[in-house]
Amino acid sequence: MKLLANALIKFISGFLLVAALLFLPAGTWAYPNAWLFIALLFIPMLTLGVWLYLKAPELLKKRVGGREKERTQKAVVAVSGLAFVLSFVLCALDFRFGWTELPDWLVVSSAVIQLASYGLYAAVMKQNAYLSRTVEIQQGQKLVDTGLYGIVRHPMYTATVLMFLAMPLVLGSWIGFGIMLVYPAVIVSRIKNEEKVLSDGLEGYEEYKLKVRYRLLPFIW
Repeated sequence: MKLLANALIKFISGFLLVAALLFLPAGTWAYPNAWLFIALLFIPMLTLGVWLYLKAPELLKKRVGGREKERTQKAVVAVSGLAFVLSFVLCALDFRFGWTELPDWLVVSSAVIQLASYGLYAAVMKQNAYLSRTVEIQQGQKLVDTGLYGIVRHPMYTATVLMFLAMPLVLGSWIGFGIMLVYPAVIVSRIKNEEKVLSDGLEGYEEYKLKVRYRLLPFIW
């Protein structure tokens, strides 16, 4: 019950925070792109949360708790959090004052990408039971090198980069998209630090790096 309560608190507080960041600066509830974005974000999130609670409660516990201990990762979390807040607020202000405008086909395409990215995120969760929110080596952790991990070494970050870059486009703002471009750079820094931790503490990870060459995107990086 404690896990359920923590998960619900995280979900509700996240919903309220995102709603505040979007609707308050927009100055209206009549912000269609925001409602679309919220549906695309929180309906899959709730679905995945229920599945984890029923099928993988230990993994859910790792996802809702824990804080980064390493200095580099703390900086990554802080910068990415600031980017999210600025991006959402500027998207809302962009809608309010009409600074930029996106074609409908791009908004719809971005919505599809956001939803597909969450599907990819869920698939990664299913394949790797060691997906903690923090960068750490867990007791008894084993190397996962099959499925999506046989294509890139960090498929969860692939999913989040695609998802977060799609978000401001769903919200209809080029300005918000420009701010969110900070996120891939932050993730590159996180991955480099995380790989050092994994190479030092996870058996077989150096050999895995030779087997799977690409970290984030096949044939690119």
